[in-house]
Amino acid sequence: MALNIHNISDNKDKDILNKFENIDAETAVIGCLLWDNRTYEKIADFLTDDHFVNPRNKKIFSVIKQLLDKNILVTPITLKNYLENENEDNFDHFKYLNQIKDASPSTQNAYQYAKLLYDLNIKRNLVGIGNNIIQETISNEDDLEGIDLIENAENDLYNLSQTGNADRKHSLFNEALKSAIDVIDQSYKRDGKIAGLATGIKDLDKKLGGLHNSDLIIIAGRPSMGKTALGTNIAFNAAKNFKEKEDEFGVKKTVDGGKIAFFSLEMSAEQLATRILAQESKISSDKMRKAELNKEDFKKIAKISSELENLNLVIDDNPLLTIPSLRARARRLKRIFDIDLIIIDYLQLMSGSSNVRNDGRVQEISEITRGLKAVAKELNIPIIALSQLSRQVEQREDKRPQLADLRESGTIEQDSDVVMFIFRESYYLERMQPIKKPEESDDKYNERHARWRELCENSYNKAELIIAKQRHGPIGTIQTHFDPNYTRFSDLSRTDYDNIME
Repeated sequence: MALNIHNISDNKDKDILNKFENIDAETAVIGCLLWDNRTYEKIADFLTDDHFVNPRNKKIFSVIKQLLDKNILVTPITLKNYLENENEDNFDHFKYLNQIKDASPSTQNAYQYAKLLYDLNIKRNLVGIGNNIIQETISNEDDLEGIDLIENAENDLYNLSQTGNADRKHSLFNEALKSAIDVIDQSYKRDGKIAGLATGIKDLDKKLGGLHNSDLIIIAGRPSMGKTALGTNIAFNAAKNFKEKEDEFGVKKTVDGGKIAFFSLEMSAEQLATRILAQESKISSDKMRKAELNKEDFKKIAKISSELENLNLVIDDNPLLTIPSLRARARRLKRIFDIDLIIIDYLQLMSGSSNVRNDGRVQEISEITRGLKAVAKELNIPIIALSQLSRQVEQREDKRPQLADLRESGTIEQDSDVVMFIFRESYYLERMQPIKKPEESDDKYNERHARWRELCENSYNKAELIIAKQRHGPIGTIQTHFDPNYTRFSDLSRTDYDNIME
């Protein structure tokens, strides 16, 4: 939604905007730059020509910025040629620039003048956003619901907050070092000695060190491999183990597990709840769906459901999810529930903003993955995004996924901190039952069938979690137990694990 601050026609609104401009500060900034080009280093991070109201000052600063970005000396003399090329009213820029320079205050105050312009521009834009909210709500040409109008307004406010920052976020190394030591200390004190949020699968936690704040984790697989099951399992394990403590100042701090937000674009909240109920009650969701339950099953379901009532898990099953709407909802959930992890099922069902959809799916996925990473960094929590793999996996004899199998793999692989694949060999073996060839003997066929049955038995209830990329640690494969009846991933017994590794 574009801001209307330049299209405001009401005189009263124009008078309001006039209160948020300072032409003297604009000329002071330009004068400081003309006196000392090195002043630009103090303001280059956040000040742009959009922060200037006077059209002439706006144009002058734009040219100064272009030249200084190329390390070209800026003086009234050098600027004269660049400005006169586009001089339509025969204005004497050289005289004007010298007047500004001569009247310029101390260059030591350049940062304060620039910060004032930055602040005034924010206030002008806030007036524009307020005006947009009124116009959009009254006209409502797209017939949007109230919640959609709120999300649009929140997105405008977020975009405004990201347009430069006068308070530059530089960290001294000793500050970064202290933060790193705090993370190490917390992981040392925690059970399992992991620094991040535990997934509940010990071998996976050991390999990843848990799920780390600001990380984007991609869990990918072909259909029916168990992506949603693994995402649901991680969500449940973290929410079930949530514990927090309060320090002497009354500040609450999470010590284990976390509060989880699950964005489900494919399944409803009821279906996800049924999955969790099935994995905990050990009653298959298929039996629940078909109502093939006895009295004992009902008792067990009632008992488990009472235990799960206060689970720290929030489910958003709105099937329409864009990066702007995710950002708005995630920020709201962070503010209300202080969530520790976001899980999205799944990435390819998300949409980019409307202005990117016409540029092709690769560009749209690129915007989505960059947006997910930005949200993870802003909220300082991990985000898990489930992802589909392309069909080219099925064309190979070895169907273990590779990074190249990711749909639109370039951007997904590039923006993520961890890429993990789910592979269940039993899924493919069960669909490869040998068929007797026309001239094949019974003995030969029985031998092939026995070998196939043995492979099926060895791979039954086993799944591989293949860590193909990890920015902070090693890659490798984790062997896990998978029960398709209850859609549950868990640790393999030590005996089973040793047998596989042999």
